Amino acid sequence: MRRKTKIALAITFMVVVMVSAFSYLYISQLLRQRLNAASDIAQLLAQQIVYSASNAVFDMSSTKVDTDNSKAVRKAIEGYLTTDTNLNDLLDSSVGNVPIVYDAAIMDLDGRALLHSNPDLDGKILTPRPDFERLRTARFLDQLRMIYRPSSVYDVRQSLKLNGAPFGTVRVGISTVLLKSELTPRLQHALVFSAGAIFLSLLLSASISRLALGPLEEINRNLDDASGGGTDYAASNDGNHDEYGLVTLKIANLGRQMRDAKEIFSALKDNVDQLMANLQDGLMLFTRDSRVVLVSASVERFLGCPRGEMLGRTAQEVFSNRSPLGVLLLEAFERRRPLGQREVESPSGRRVQLSLDFIQEKTTQIGALLIMRDTESVRRLEDEIEMSRRLSASGRLTRGVAHEVKNPINAIVLHLHLLQNKLQQMDPGTRRHVDIIGNEIHRLDRVVQILVDFTRPRDLKLEEVDLRRLLEDVAALAAPDAAQHGVAIVRDFPKQPLLIKADLDFMKQAILNVVINGIQAMSEGGQLTITARRDDVMVVTEIRDTGSGIPKDVQEKIFELYFTTKTDGSGIGLAQTYQVMQWHYGTVDFETREGEGTTFRLRMPLAESGLGAAREVATRT
Repeated sequence: MRRKTKIALAITFMVVVMVSAFSYLYISQLLRQRLNAASDIAQLLAQQIVYSASNAVFDMSSTKVDTDNSKAVRKAIEGYLTTDTNLNDLLDSSVGNVPIVYDAAIMDLDGRALLHSNPDLDGKILTPRPDFERLRTARFLDQLRMIYRPSSVYDVRQSLKLNGAPFGTVRVGISTVLLKSELTPRLQHALVFSAGAIFLSLLLSASISRLALGPLEEINRNLDDASGGGTDYAASNDGNHDEYGLVTLKIANLGRQMRDAKEIFSALKDNVDQLMANLQDGLMLFTRDSRVVLVSASVERFLGCPRGEMLGRTAQEVFSNRSPLGVLLLEAFERRRPLGQREVESPSGRRVQLSLDFIQEKTTQIGALLIMRDTESVRRLEDEIEMSRRLSASGRLTRGVAHEVKNPINAIVLHLHLLQNKLQQMDPGTRRHVDIIGNEIHRLDRVVQILVDFTRPRDLKLEEVDLRRLLEDVAALAAPDAAQHGVAIVRDFPKQPLLIKADLDFMKQAILNVVINGIQAMSEGGQLTITARRDDVMVVTEIRDTGSGIPKDVQEKIFELYFTTKTDGSGIGLAQTYQVMQWHYGTVDFETREGEGTTFRLRMPLAESGLGAAREVATRT
């Protein structure tokens, strides 16, 4: 954005703020004064009606009315009010003579209209309406909303006492439609004035910025010529220019001299910087006198030093002889001998694989190239490749075993159907137990199918489920095993639903594997805690036991297929959990301390509807 535009916008913004503030004060005071005036007019009209009603009632002692009979007295008073000409004329004329008055009425204590400016409502129960004081004492923005929303009528009330006793209420209605018709022209006038002031401020700010920044525009035009080509400085320097002109010409001449070199250097620098930023390996290039001329971004992680501080410095200044890496490299630079693949600890505490090669042109060394790699990343990649290889080999073995297992399962299912039909006739109550057995056999069949295609993508039957309900089902399935081991299962779930999209059977089996492992890890009893919470767009499930923990020498193998530390274990459960979480774009990891227990942490994405509900709750909060 140009500076002229910034100044114009800044001045306009200040004027807008000032105009808005003054308009706010003007309109709010105008509205408050009009509401106060409307309240005073309505109160005065109500008082007049009370006065006329009091004059309309005669002295009961000089009439035949039994003054000891309250009902007779009230009936006589009502008769006086309804037949009094002055009072009726006052009510009829109140609507036409006072522009803001919607209606006027005299009500008895039961809310029935004795007299009303609308004769059709005489003798009827009137609907209660809000008090005008609520509108008059509201905040400014609330007053505008109450007036300009669909039309409403607010009441100004005066209590009515006749013959020395409470008789009823005088009600004067003020319509927001009538208030709106009076206020709208003034509000429009204020808005037109504000818009005009803002428009004039925009023109004024544009003129001021043009006048103030005229010289800067001249400099900018000359700098543009310097970048794209302009007149020769020597030809133009004829002595007719002042100091400002000379500075301008010098800048233009300097720009023309640097343009070509800048284009070449910029292109080369951009390419090299992009290459250095994307390199995972640390790369350093040295000149023949061991000065750093090129550094990749990854070197900062290995050496713990910013790239800018290393450029231009010698190897002796960059590397310290107090670290193993520095000693090794300084010795190689001193002897001018290359280093093969070495593994050493960097100053930042990382294990680094490094190699140093000296670059030669014919028989002369013209520089050196140092390459550093993160040993942990290399080993992690090797471990993932090895795990994939093992899973592939295990899958081939599993398919043969699964073929032998599925035949007995098919026979069990067939005979289970026959048994179900026979038991249904003998004892209908056994159907629920047979259905549970059938469901578990079906789940077992799916587990076998997982083993058959362990390394192939699965066709998941995704559905939106509440993770809390799924965890409750898992806890119920694990309850018998927990009771047998003397383990108490504790649940800690939030009140809000945790919606995820998952294959219900697969996810239930994956979580159950972790829960059963935690129960079996507490041979002498203990407590298994299952918690769930939302973490941004993820749902985190933690399963924590109080067992003896996982030994350090087997922690890297627990997710491998068929690896187990239990004598009767199959080594499938955690490997299956690992794969199921990958299918659902989730992760599983753990924290363990020997003698204190283990916590498994499962992360899954929150479903879209769950994200929407969470945002709605956050907005309400």
